[in-house]
Amino acid sequence: MHWRGRALDYSPLVTRLVVGLGNPGPEYEWTRHNVGFHVLDRLALHEGTFFQHAGERAGTGLRGYGGPTAFRFAECLDPDGLLVKPETFMNRSGEVVAALAGFLGTPPESILVVTDDMDLGLGVLRLRQHGGAGGHNGMRSIIERLGSDRFRRLRIGIGRPATDAVRHVLDRIPERERVEYEISFAEASEAVLAWLEEGDIERCMSRFHSRWTTGS
Repeated sequence: MHWRGRALDYSPLVTRLVVGLGNPGPEYEWTRHNVGFHVLDRLALHEGTFFQHAGERAGTGLRGYGGPTAFRFAECLDPDGLLVKPETFMNRSGEVVAALAGFLGTPPESILVVTDDMDLGLGVLRLRQHGGAGGHNGMRSIIERLGSDRFRRLRIGIGRPATDAVRHVLDRIPERERVEYEISFAEASEAVLAWLEEGDIERCMSRFHSRWTTGS
């Protein structure tokens, strides 16, 4: 797989889109709500690429893209794909996703969203073909803007608190849990790569769910 951290200047259009959800700004770094960002950061580091801000290239590299530029991206040319981190804040993530999907000609089935999930325990990962928002504002925004819930998703377990859910997702990950999250990021990034290569979510589900269940 060959990755390049440069501006988009290619045609034909990208077919697969990977979106990591999170909130922008240093105050949100290493919060539970930003695990989607961390998975894509891990993947980019492993593949030797880097993220660029779309606003810096809007007049040239995106070639005609007229949608919101509040996002960072890294591209993959073999196979074609794009890693995207929206910077619109979580509850407006769909603005960027829908605009890019429309510009790139990417159908919902060729979009994979990486997100935190309170319904899964810490260290638990799950791939899904489609589904509802599950109370997640970022997922709700994407569903509303796309007009579809048929996109793929990779859910990263962050556990559910006994009381304040908002505080839980916006709290920084405690040091005692950092290793467990790093393991989740590594395993999730491998699953994203497999999906980009194969495009077969059912095959990825079979392969990775078996591994994650047995811990092998």
